Amino acid sequence: MLVVFQVREPGWWCGAGRPCFYDAATLAVYTAETGRAPPARHQLVTETPDAAQEQFLDWLGVKLGAAALSLRDTVKAAHPGATVALLFNVAQASEETPILVRANSPASWASPAFDIFQVQDFAHVTAENWGGHARGIAQAEARFGYLRGSQHYFGGCVVRGENRHQWRAVGRSLEDAWERQYAQVFVQALPQVMRDGLTFYEIAGEDEMGGFHDVRFPVEVGYGAGGGPEFSTTVIGTASGFEQRNINWAEARGRYDAGLGVRSEADLATVTAFFRARRGRAFAFRFRDPFDFTSAAPGAAVTALDQRLGTGDGTRTTFSLVKHYGETEPHTRRITRPVVGTVRVALNGVELPDGWSLGALGEVQFEDAPPAGAAVTAGFEFDVAVRFGDDQLSVSLAGFRAGEIPSIPLVEVREA
Repeated sequence: MLVVFQVREPGWWCGAGRPCFYDAATLAVYTAETGRAPPARHQLVTETPDAAQEQFLDWLGVKLGAAALSLRDTVKAAHPGATVALLFNVAQASEETPILVRANSPASWASPAFDIFQVQDFAHVTAENWGGHARGIAQAEARFGYLRGSQHYFGGCVVRGENRHQWRAVGRSLEDAWERQYAQVFVQALPQVMRDGLTFYEIAGEDEMGGFHDVRFPVEVGYGAGGGPEFSTTVIGTASGFEQRNINWAEARGRYDAGLGVRSEADLATVTAFFRARRGRAFAFRFRDPFDFTSAAPGAAVTALDQRLGTGDGTRTTFSLVKHYGETEPHTRRITRPVVGTVRVALNGVELPDGWSLGALGEVQFEDAPPAGAAVTAGFEFDVAVRFGDDQLSVSLAGFRAGEIPSIPLVEVREA
């Protein structure tokens, strides 16, 4: 059988952000081989090293590089046709940890030292630090020089069941990896995947994987539509008259009838053409809810202080747009379809004209992570992603002229 050997995440360890390579044995070997005294100890891996520390870190890198290569050489000596891969932890040696960059990224690992170069970035991904994730991947590729055809990507595993919400971020990183055209993309790890029921679908032959057309339902018709949010609650009545109510959906789902907004034969023709272009229920689209389409209070103008998105921690660069409803046990709604050009962002009450961008599903992505404790707020207008409720649009021109109102149901599509 083909022998495949993985050198998994070799590196000098750190615990709670503190480097763990100042043990007596390591320092003794360093002095014996170089004739130099050990440098001042680093307290955190985020520090900037001085000249003496750089010499020590580079020496550590040479030792680490030789250790991994000795494993490669031992395997290939025993199995000349073996494939040897190196799994590199991007977050362990990134711009955020300059000390570990020098110690854990030895030049001896550069292409073609290993047959396969594998990367994983669980720390950035689960923190939704997409800026750090993209920069870390780019830095690793520039540092080691492996082509995408000889690279694999490993998505991180969700260790604890109560953190299963992190699969959403892991899934996004896997989709990004597919788009980057890695030779192979892996999900870690099977026990956690089975525990949480993670499933990916790849449907061949579909026109569009997402099934979404980024166009808005005719506004002049939509403003006359009726409907609103719908929850699912199971109510069980007891013999004594008390009730047990179980919440089935954590998020509401909008339902609308756009037929109420059709006022003329021209409107009817416009909606019919729009329905055909969406192939009935096949493709979702934007819809402006006439009762709820802005982050501001009713009648107020949008400001950058309307909704709080979160609090900076010095690392996180991505914050999802949300809207909060109510004051007692408020409900928080994810906004996935903001109106481009209406989004305004602020840090600690000061609006930012630049330094951020808008993601595909309403994520505010900062170029630099907001500092720890900073209040991240935003204001915006938004649409709802909906689809037609039926595959048949049943209208009668004679009935319409006689005053009948056609029914054109729209159903919200969950995106986050």
